[in-house]
Amino acid sequence: MRDEDSRYEAVRSRDARFDGAFFFAVETTGVYCRPSCPAVTPKRHNVRFFETAAAAQGSGFRACRRCRPDAVPGSAEWNVRADVVGRAMRLIADGVVDREGVPGLAARLGYSARQVQRQLTGELGAGPVALARAQRAHTARVLLQTTGLPVTEIAFAAGFASVRQFNDTVRAVYATTPSGLRAAAPRRDRAAARTATPSAGIPLRLAHRGPYQAGPVFDLLEREAVPGVEDVSGTPGARTYRRTLRLPHGSGIAAVDERPHTGPGAHPGGWLDARVHLTDLRDLTTAVQRLRRLFDLDADPYAVDERLGADARLAPLVAARPGLRSPGAADPDELAVRALVGRDEAAQLVRRYGKRLDAPCGTLTHLFPEAAVLAGSEPDGTAGALTAALADGAVRLGPGADRDEAGDALAAVPGLDARTIAEIRTRALGDPDVAPPGPGVPDTWRPWRSYALNHLRAAGELE
Repeated sequence: MRDEDSRYEAVRSRDARFDGAFFFAVETTGVYCRPSCPAVTPKRHNVRFFETAAAAQGSGFRACRRCRPDAVPGSAEWNVRADVVGRAMRLIADGVVDREGVPGLAARLGYSARQVQRQLTGELGAGPVALARAQRAHTARVLLQTTGLPVTEIAFAAGFASVRQFNDTVRAVYATTPSGLRAAAPRRDRAAARTATPSAGIPLRLAHRGPYQAGPVFDLLEREAVPGVEDVSGTPGARTYRRTLRLPHGSGIAAVDERPHTGPGAHPGGWLDARVHLTDLRDLTTAVQRLRRLFDLDADPYAVDERLGADARLAPLVAARPGLRSPGAADPDELAVRALVGRDEAAQLVRRYGKRLDAPCGTLTHLFPEAAVLAGSEPDGTAGALTAALADGAVRLGPGADRDEAGDALAAVPGLDARTIAEIRTRALGDPDVAPPGPGVPDTWRPWRSYALNHLRAAGELE
């Protein structure tokens, strides 16, 4: 969809499949929108296309108040790409620029700040500062419209360096003041804001594109849930998954509901309802992105299903479960340890070495122990070698990790077998195209072999 005429056809048909994949702006109104915007379709000669919301904002366009283009799912392209631009986008989404600046982003990628600036600007039309600014604006809107927090607190919680910078950004992006943006909140958000506080949690809609098979994801999370860190309550179809989160500025507890807002005749996209409790509101953006990776919400199910549905073996499975996802991890290092030791041993590690929450919430009492703690407490065996490698940086699994380099580093850990490495690549690194050792997996399933194997598991053809 990089051809502009094709993109305009997507806009004319209000095709929600491309929400987040690109944005269009209307020169006569000064507004930018998502492709599915319900407003009257503008004339072709008045339309400009952008790869990111930040690029549209940088060209002087403000966000449409009808379709709220800043609230679309993230681009599936950046989610799966393994090159420097994809890695940079995942790091920016995780809040690295807000915490460490552009030099910190560049250091994590192994490039100079100038190289990162040039590559992002050349491909996306916006540099890392502009991309982070667009993300801060979105976080600010969420807090303004779903909580009753004072505006000054929201400014710093969203990552702005000053209230003046916050006010200027909101005016530039939304063409209104922070108080005006709060007053324009949809009725549902205004109702939620009456009860939303840091202690009560922040209500969120975690958007996804296309159909979403929530059942298999919650089945997996329920089977894997480690006591003290996670729990799943409710009956199938109406479950709630909760877990603790270790975040840059503190800790958090997230709750995500199974019920997706999709069904016959519904909008082809939807969302999962969530609520996040944070000890420090500056962690909101990071917490949201980690939940998105865990639930694989930035995937493009249309691309996956089209490719896998063309295979004779997979076609009936895809038809039975359109939009099946490949779950990731909220904490990549934690996932790596759990993939190696299993659920029961992981629960013992939590009891022995996990950090107890200052304010436990029901069965959620601990954070999963950090790799450095585990490496120092239980240094022997494969688990000790893995946690030592995670602690000293020999193995890097964060959102900006190079997947092939991480795979090579995992292979160098003594005793770590190929099947465990494949699981870590699939879950912790979000690799969409992993084939574990064993039965042959045809190349015709590329680049979605991780999803193909999930279809086989969901159908009971694989353990």
